[in-house]
Amino acid sequence: MKEKTISKAVIPVAGFGTRLLPVTKSQPKEMLPIVDKPAVQYVVKEAIDSGVESILFVTGRGKRAIEDYFDYAVELELELENKGKYELLQEVRDIGDMVRIFYVRQKLQRGLGDAIYQAKRFINDSPFAVLLADDIIDSPDPVLRQMIDLYQKRPGIILAVTRIPREEISQWGVIKGVEIEKGTFKVEELIEKPEPEEAPSDLAIIGRYILAPSIFKAIEKVSPGKGGEIQLTDSIRNLLHKEEIYAYEFQGEYFGVGDKIGFLKANVAFALKRKDIGEELKEFLREIID
Repeated sequence: MKEKTISKAVIPVAGFGTRLLPVTKSQPKEMLPIVDKPAVQYVVKEAIDSGVESILFVTGRGKRAIEDYFDYAVELELELENKGKYELLQEVRDIGDMVRIFYVRQKLQRGLGDAIYQAKRFINDSPFAVLLADDIIDSPDPVLRQMIDLYQKRPGIILAVTRIPREEISQWGVIKGVEIEKGTFKVEELIEKPEPEEAPSDLAIIGRYILAPSIFKAIEKVSPGKGGEIQLTDSIRNLLHKEEIYAYEFQGEYFGVGDKIGFLKANVAFALKRKDIGEELKEFLREIID
C-alpha cells in the first residue's frame, strides 16, 4: 500500500548556474537574493509549509554557502543580541531551526536524474518530493501542498505543470495527457524539448515532483543523453506503464529564476508585495518608465 504522507524532500543544488554568469562564478545561484532572502529559502519554506520534515540537499563543489546559511551563526547572533536587534536576531535564528537538513554531493554534473539518484539511501522506500530551487512559485497555498493533497486522493507520481507559450515550448519537458478532473491530467507521454509544431500540449513540467522510490531503478536503466546527462524526464517515462503518473496544473505565479530575466521579474514581483518597500518601489518604477 502506498504511503499517504510526504515527509521527505530532495532539493538538487549542484548546477553551475551558467545562465547567470558571471556572478555565479563565485556565488551559488541558489544563494542569489530575491529581495532579501536567497532563492533557495523560498523553496525550503514551501517544503516546510507543505508538511515536509526532512530535506536533503544534493550539492556540488562551490556550494558551501548553502550549508553555512542553514547552519547556526553564533557570532552573528551574539552581535545582534548585544546591539539589541532582537527582531533580526530571531529571523537569523529561525533560519537555523527551519527543518532537519542533510547533504550529499553529486561529484560529477551528470544531469537531474543522476542528482536525484544520489538521494537513494536517504529516501529508502518512501515516496518523496523534489523541488528545484530555480523555480519559485508565489501562491497563498504552497504548490507542493496542493500536490500532496492530490497525492492523498490519487497516489502515484505527480508532476507540476504550467502553460507555456507555444513559441517557448522547445525549452521544456512537455506532457501529453487526458484531463480527468479540473487541473489534473493522466499522463500518457512525456516529451523532452519538442519543437512547437510537434508538442502534444502547452503544459510544461515545472520543478516540483512527487516521486515513488521506483524512480531509482528507472534511473539506473536510463542511457545518458546529450552531454552525458541522465534526464529525470526519461526516467519517469520508463515508469509510464508501471506507475500511475499525473500532471497537476498548479495555482500560483511561476518565476524561473535560473536566468537573468526571470531573476529580475521575481525580485520586482516579490518586492512590490512588501509593505515596507512596495510603494516606494512602485513609485520608482513609474518614474523610470515615464
